[in-house]
Amino acid sequence: MAPSQQAKSTKSARGLLTGLAVTACLLASLPAAEAQAPAKRPPAAPQATPQVQATPQAAPQAVPGFWDPRRRPERPDLSRLTVIRFLTETDYPPFNYTGADGNPAGFNVDLARSLCEEIKVTCTVQMRRFETLVDALSSNRGDAIIASMAVSPQLRARVDFTDPYYRVPARFASRKDAVMPEIRPEYLEGKKVGVIAGSAHEAYLKAMFTDAELHAYPSDEAMRAALRKGEVDFIFGDAISLAFWINGTDSGDCCAFSGGPFVESRFFGEGIGIAVRKGNDVLRQALNWALFRVWEKGRYTDLWLRYFSVSPF
Repeated sequence: MAPSQQAKSTKSARGLLTGLAVTACLLASLPAAEAQAPAKRPPAAPQATPQVQATPQAAPQAVPGFWDPRRRPERPDLSRLTVIRFLTETDYPPFNYTGADGNPAGFNVDLARSLCEEIKVTCTVQMRRFETLVDALSSNRGDAIIASMAVSPQLRARVDFTDPYYRVPARFASRKDAVMPEIRPEYLEGKKVGVIAGSAHEAYLKAMFTDAELHAYPSDEAMRAALRKGEVDFIFGDAISLAFWINGTDSGDCCAFSGGPFVESRFFGEGIGIAVRKGNDVLRQALNWALFRVWEKGRYTDLWLRYFSVSPF
């Protein structure tokens, strides 16, 4: 089920947040204007008209990796950490939700538990409404928020963040008979592209894809229906929501991703981090170290593949 919540102030960049081979990718280092798919292939030669892939081939499942192996963090002093009380949201599947047994579940919850295992401390997870999380952290009712919270200047004034543990990329989707393996601005000249009116995605297209014919829609549902009916050639939006739509019943198996992810922070945010109280460098550094270790050991990849059968990357 695709995330259903729309962006608002403090969580604007969240939703805005397999037997396939794994391709690890360091998206944070990609060029801003052409943050394309992390495929291990040479860039396509410049051409006036791109090749259209009539029958999409199964591509390796792309797993985001924001940790540079050349910048291995030093193990911090963990002796002062005995318990980490994580706070998360009540209903944002597949990242946070109540499991069949009534306990917290989801990608964020499982990642939190993996971090506690790495640090070797007791871990608790408490679910609260999203809008109450920062206040709960500030009043010491928890130690860290892991709830797909987007890093922003406004939130940085109230909390400190770990390094990003995922981003919410933007991607193009097309009908399956018109998939493009790569998308560049010149490829979409004269093409009809659907986008949500007033969104960061629309602003990006207006700045970078100036020769495309933009069609603005009031909602995700209207935009996706236009693609399904063939009224537009492509749509451009939040790749996480699009991934669940593509893989769900609402799409009618009509469509697939075209090209790779776009992650320019000026339009799509700095990424998703774990929030801790201001000045709590001991916990922040411990979590950064544990995130790197979980990724280095392949546990992050295993966790990602468990929750995302169609990768937003």
